Amino acid sequence: MQTHEEYMRMAAELAEKSVRKGGGPFGAVIVKNGEVIAAASNRVTEKHDPTAHAEMEAIRIASQKIGTHDLSGCSIYASCEPCPMCMGAIYWARLDNLYFGNNRSEAASIGFDDEFIYEELEKPFSRRSIPTRQIITGNIKNAFEEWLQFEDRKEY
Repeated sequence: MQTHEEYMRMAAELAEKSVRKGGGPFGAVIVKNGEVIAAASNRVTEKHDPTAHAEMEAIRIASQKIGTHDLSGCSIYASCEPCPMCMGAIYWARLDNLYFGNNRSEAASIGFDDEFIYEELEKPFSRRSIPTRQIITGNIKNAFEEWLQFEDRKEY
């Protein structure tokens, strides 16, 4: 079984390799029972996908590998403190532990500043930089009602 530091070194090496390929300086490793089940780097520019952060990619790989969206029993090692999107995914995936290397201030110092997202989420809809408003239609609640009635639903 490897140590926390060894898993973090893996994440850091993935981040370095990503930079050398023209990607962002981020890597992530997911471990379950002492075994690495997913390892990924940032692929935003490679995939032309703004959600292809290292943590998101690792979560996708791990979920497919073990065949479930519930990653309870797993830990994630990220080369940097995760952004708000990745933090949300980490919570939704129910990972047991999060370990990170660089912090968000260090990421901001090299041009990866997520502070504006944290600030935007605190604002009322009317004050956000992306115009946001709720629209209610006659059928907007139908899927929610069907979900509640669907006996074979898979909770997540």
